[in-house]
Parts: sequence; C-alpha cells; structure tokens
Amino acid sequence: MSKQLDRRDSTVVALVRMPELQMLTGLARPTVYKMIHRDPTFPRPVKLNDSGARNAPVAFVLSEVQAWINGRIEARGQRA
Repeated sequence: MSKQLDRRDSTVVALVRMPELQMLTGLARPTVYKMIHRDPTFPRPVKLNDSGARNAPVAFVLSEVQAWINGRIEARGQRA
C-alpha cells in the first residue's frame, strides 16, 4: 500500500538563500555571519547538503527571517 499525502495538512516552508536574506535584512554578508554567532535571536542557517565544507550551501527559513525583522521593528524605540 502507498501512503497518500493529504495536501490540506501540509505546511509550506519557504527557504531563502544568502542574497535574498541580505536583501530582506539590509545586512552585508559578513554582518550576517556575525549575527549568527552573536545574536541568539537571529535565524539559524539550514544546511542544504551534508557537506562539511566551509562554503557548503545554506538557506534560511523565510518565516524565521520575517519574525526576526518584525522583532527588530517592535524593538525600535525600546531601550536595551
């Protein structure tokens, strides 16, 4: 028997690559990597393959990026 996919219950998750992340956040590539290491609220990259190479392809979950951006918007005007 084959298991059928019920498309009504599936959730679409969109991934964005580094150029799109930079466009959405306005951050330069080196700053993105600094944020990944220094800011626990910044979206974490998703490895796109099993390569351990330094330049292995990664992407970011779009909804997490949007949530981080919205958090930054909400935090403006608040003091740290």
